[in-house]
Amino acid sequence: MLPENKVYNNYVKALSPKSPKLIDFISAFSIGGMICIIGELLIELYSNIGLSDKNTKILVPCTLIFAASLLTGIGIFDKLAKRAGAGTLVPITGFANAVSAPAIEFKNEGYILGVGANLFKIAGPVIAYGVFSSVIYGVIYYIVKLFCQ
Repeated sequence: MLPENKVYNNYVKALSPKSPKLIDFISAFSIGGMICIIGELLIELYSNIGLSDKNTKILVPCTLIFAASLLTGIGIFDKLAKRAGAGTLVPITGFANAVSAPAIEFKNEGYILGVGANLFKIAGPVIAYGVFSSVIYGVIYYIVKLFCQ
C-alpha cells in the first residue's frame, strides 16, 4: 500500500463514527425475529380461516411482500431498516424493499420509463442469475443421471 493511501485510510478511520456492534446485533436479531413471528402468525391466521396448506404457503410470502412494498412506499420501511440493519434485509421483505424502492424513487418519470425501467434494477440480475444457475444445474444433473444409470 502506498504511504498516502495509508494516511488517507487512517484519516477516514479517525473520522468515521464507531458502530455500537452489540446494539446493532440485538436490533437486527430482534427486528428480523419479529418479521419471522409475523410470518408465523400469518400462517396460523390463514390456517385458522380454513385455507389449505398450499394456499397458506402462497399467501404468507405474498402478504409479507405486499406489506414491505407498502411500508417502503409510505417511507416506514427505510426507517425500520436503518434501526434493524440486516434484520430487515435477510427475510423476503428485504428483497421486496430492494425491488420497490427504485421504482418508487423514479415514479415521477412516468410508469414506463420511471417505474417500469427501474423496477428490475435489483430484481433483474437476481432473476437472471437464478435462471442461469438453474439451467447449469439442470444440465449437470442430466449428465450425471445419464452416466449413473
